[in-house]
Amino acid sequence: MYRVAVIPADGVGPEVSEEAERSLRAAARSYDFDVQTEWFDWGCDRYLADGKMMPDDYLDTLSGFDAIFLGSVGDVSKVPDHLSLELILGIRRGFDQYVNLRPIRLYPGVSTPIRTATPETLDMVVVRENTEGEYAAQGGVFKAGTSDAVALQTAVFTHKGCERVMRYSFDLARRRSKLGPEAPVGRVTNCTKSNALNYSMVFWDTVFDEVAAGYPDVETDMALVDALSMWMVKNPEWFDVVVASNLFGDIITDLGAMLQGGMGFAAGGNIDPERRFPSMFEPIHGSAPKYTGQRRVNPIASIEAVRMMLDHLGEHDAADAVGAAITEMLEEGEVGTRDMGGTNSTDEVGAAIAERIR
Repeated sequence: MYRVAVIPADGVGPEVSEEAERSLRAAARSYDFDVQTEWFDWGCDRYLADGKMMPDDYLDTLSGFDAIFLGSVGDVSKVPDHLSLELILGIRRGFDQYVNLRPIRLYPGVSTPIRTATPETLDMVVVRENTEGEYAAQGGVFKAGTSDAVALQTAVFTHKGCERVMRYSFDLARRRSKLGPEAPVGRVTNCTKSNALNYSMVFWDTVFDEVAAGYPDVETDMALVDALSMWMVKNPEWFDVVVASNLFGDIITDLGAMLQGGMGFAAGGNIDPERRFPSMFEPIHGSAPKYTGQRRVNPIASIEAVRMMLDHLGEHDAADAVGAAITEMLEEGEVGTRDMGGTNSTDEVGAAIAERIR
């Protein structure tokens, strides 16, 4: 039996969380395990009520769960984004979820604005460092509110932080083994910007080379983040595993979402590989406040997040069934939300996938 904390949060978050739970329960019934979910009303409305996105003991509360599902966070009409984002960043840092895992693949039957992206050419994973780097929240403002004001934002790169996320990337490339028996067992691309960031990214590159030396069977590649953004569009088939810093990974995974047909298909995992703490899974789209209650948003990203959660929990057959159900529904092309060219509601799409899981 797995205990899963559900944080629907803001905007359309509750709607997609309902469909995630529906698929999770369908998989549990079909593959003979139990799921107990508990929902938490943390988010912008809570902030308006008591000045906090979540209670002070939120990490203690979540630590007893096997996994966390997060809907979508943020509503700038209620709370500035840099305040609401602390709900996500606090969990990532507090539980040392140092890997942000973003599979980028195109499901058959999904339309993408990028013609080079096909189900055959697009199958990569971005491994984003998730707890330090450019989002380490180090810095300050000197002489704020004056014409002499100076803002400092310090990126933090530790040897440990770089090494462990890079090692995870190489291990993942070995597991994926998609380049065939005559080639190295995988490829890891180092996303960097060391030509301009002569301290942080040169350090990053140095650690990458150290880690790569321990994986002689895995092919390596290096790409500056701006060039990598171009090559992701021009030749998506080249990429297998891409490892990136917090900021660069954040940016290129949004590009990846468009390659795979839009934010409605893009899911991510915030992983503690050592399993000391629960990992967190989420659709990476925003909360879309203007669509709240209309039940028109695409729930596939949230259901894909459930697939990732099940895989992480070791329920691999159930995870495969969720992926197969999504694929089957999309290939048939009879059910879809508006972003997919259809007319169905969020719950109708979710119900169609859950039925295929069963």
